[in-house]
Amino acid sequence: MSDANPVNVLILCTGNSARSILGEALFNYLGKGRIRAFSAGSQPSGKVNPVALETLEKHGIPLPSEVRSKSWDEFAAPNAPQLDYIFTVCASAAGETCPIWPGHPATAHWGIDDPAHVEPMEARRAAFEVAYQALEKRIKAFLALDLESMSREDILTAARLIHESCQ
Repeated sequence: MSDANPVNVLILCTGNSARSILGEALFNYLGKGRIRAFSAGSQPSGKVNPVALETLEKHGIPLPSEVRSKSWDEFAAPNAPQLDYIFTVCASAAGETCPIWPGHPATAHWGIDDPAHVEPMEARRAAFEVAYQALEKRIKAFLALDLESMSREDILTAARLIHESCQ
């Protein structure tokens, strides 16, 4: 894969307001053009959690101005980007019946505890930091793979092993 042909990754969660937003931003930033990441939700909340944005800003991770909470239906449409891999980051999204994705991308589950509803606010900020660190560790390990020469099945196996080793 080259910059002209990046790996397209979709990070899914139910609300697409917290963990999937963190994952999208981290994949895009750390992937340095090798990865083009998107995020979506099965039942999008319609807004990005402000603590997710705060956490990314704290770590110097840029977000495109058009970041928004959106439905996974956008990525099942005929004009959607061709996806290579889908990562679910919450158990409910992993267990839901997904749309039929064009190209039948490989999927892996990277369950991360939901920080969005932790109270009080200081505990929520700490929970977002934990989610950020967990995603960063998995994404860095995924990006260390030789995505250009590994088979799709080997990459998928490695993605699942990355999750297990990061528990």
